[in-house]
Amino acid sequence: MKILSWFLVVIGIFGLISVRMLEDKLFYDPFLTYFHEAVKNIDFPSFDWGKLILGHIFRFVLNLLFSCLIIQCLFKNTEWTIQGAVLIAIVFAITFPIYLYCIYTQFEIGYLFSFYIRRFVIQPLVLLLIVPLFYYRKQTVMKN
Repeated sequence: MKILSWFLVVIGIFGLISVRMLEDKLFYDPFLTYFHEAVKNIDFPSFDWGKLILGHIFRFVLNLLFSCLIIQCLFKNTEWTIQGAVLIAIVFAITFPIYLYCIYTQFEIGYLFSFYIRRFVIQPLVLLLIVPLFYYRKQTVMKN
């Protein structure tokens, strides 16, 4: 059973990597090119709000599913997996409207601020905090 769990963790990691590698094919996001080429002072892209929002939500759901798979297979605790999903959703619920505001103002709030807020929206960065947190929690529970 331990081999299956580690195999599923690897599948989850490859799933997250695949979301990143296929982002230009899977999701509508005209800002991929904008942030990649921004040093060259390209124009602010035109975009469709509805498609952009749905694309980001779809990406969030995929990242959330792969993140939950990783958490569940690492710790084998459904309650912790739900807590991890809630934490990831809370961070998304906070950062996504901020990112949309940044887009609305054409990044007047600041290019770097917008760039890093976008990272929290499109990447599963919170997972990098949750795994060590839950590992420490598991070690603490085992000692008691």
